[in-house]
Amino acid sequence: MTSPYGAAAAQRSAAAVRERIGDAVPDVGIVLGSGLGGLASDIENAVHMPFSEVPGFPRATVQGHNGTLVSGTLSGRNVVALAGRFHMYEGHPPQLAAFPVRVMHALGATIYFASNAAGGIRGDLVAGDLMIIGDHLNLSSTNPLTGPVEEGDQRFPDMTAPYDSGLRAILRACAEKLGIAVKEGVYACLPGPSFETPSEVRMLAQLGADAVGMSTVPEVIVARAIGMRVAGMSCIANAAAKLDGKAVLHADVLDVTTRSASGFQSLVRAFVAELSRAK
Repeated sequence: MTSPYGAAAAQRSAAAVRERIGDAVPDVGIVLGSGLGGLASDIENAVHMPFSEVPGFPRATVQGHNGTLVSGTLSGRNVVALAGRFHMYEGHPPQLAAFPVRVMHALGATIYFASNAAGGIRGDLVAGDLMIIGDHLNLSSTNPLTGPVEEGDQRFPDMTAPYDSGLRAILRACAEKLGIAVKEGVYACLPGPSFETPSEVRMLAQLGADAVGMSTVPEVIVARAIGMRVAGMSCIANAAAKLDGKAVLHADVLDVTTRSASGFQSLVRAFVAELSRAK
């Protein structure tokens, strides 16, 4: 049985996108997390395509997720970016949560850059910090590769280094050049939509998590299975689960990520410009 979110479906969706964007082949696929969609406005010669017009894409329902595919040039390179994503907590299977990565790959992207808003667990991570993702914990209780293997996928992809060391080095170098403070850590993915309890946060800290969120990991697993190089960044939006004594609210998450967007956008622009150095 053909999967509605597999390789063949991605090719059909990519064909529909190409009819709108033309023959330009993107080098990089970017997903912009909660409150971080402003980077899409930096894309030049942009073609905007609402998710509702992309075959296989559902409507974005989460506040802070615009729900638009944007194709054009960023820092002189062809990119395709998604202002918004699909989450498992919206009722979507993990295969759909990761489906946009398959579509970006079908369009030609070989590098995937994921961004998200996350709660800080490690003591030095405070609201407004940018954290380069060095590794992750998949605690979502599911995997987007479950089921028949898709054409072009590795059945058992190696996850020894899911986040490319060369790409992480470029992010660090760009941040230093721009004077933007960045940290690095392990991102834990829980299914949501409820925020974590204090006991869950203590458990995550014991497991080695530095930050926690509800996305990204399904996308990264699929990206690695289809051979893409991956970089990821979290905007730390709050201290997870009352570690600072405050209630966790989605509105506050959006407020922090929006205020942190300028540094994030500058760093991603510089990163894309420097990708020719990545080997």
